[in-house]
Amino acid sequence: MGSRAVTAVLATCGLELAACGGGGGVTTPSPPPATNPYVFTISSAGVIAPKELTVPPGTRVLFVNNAARPHDMASDDHPDHQDCPAINQVGVLGQGQSRETGNLNVVRTCGFHDHNDPDNTNLKGHIVVR
Repeated sequence: MGSRAVTAVLATCGLELAACGGGGGVTTPSPPPATNPYVFTISSAGVIAPKELTVPPGTRVLFVNNAARPHDMASDDHPDHQDCPAINQVGVLGQGQSRETGNLNVVRTCGFHDHNDPDNTNLKGHIVVR
């Protein structure tokens, strides 16, 4: 292989690696899946909306954090979080991040809150599975 061919291969590999990211610790917000109509959003003021969603069994619910600080979303009751364990899959959301719950299969009402601020009513809500 000639030096021009080697240079072309190295340049191509470099472009492919650069396209993959490797931003050195910089995190990119995870965009919400476009197909999930069941979404709780934490506003920049730290208020979750809506306060309640009704979903069919088997649904995953998306949580989006637009606040400047992280929020650790968890199932009620605090601190055990055993009411609806599928909610616990959301966990800590940094600014601009989003994550879905596990499948909510049991017909019931599930409460949730921010684990690090469990008494803040602005960050409490319910998912009604029916």
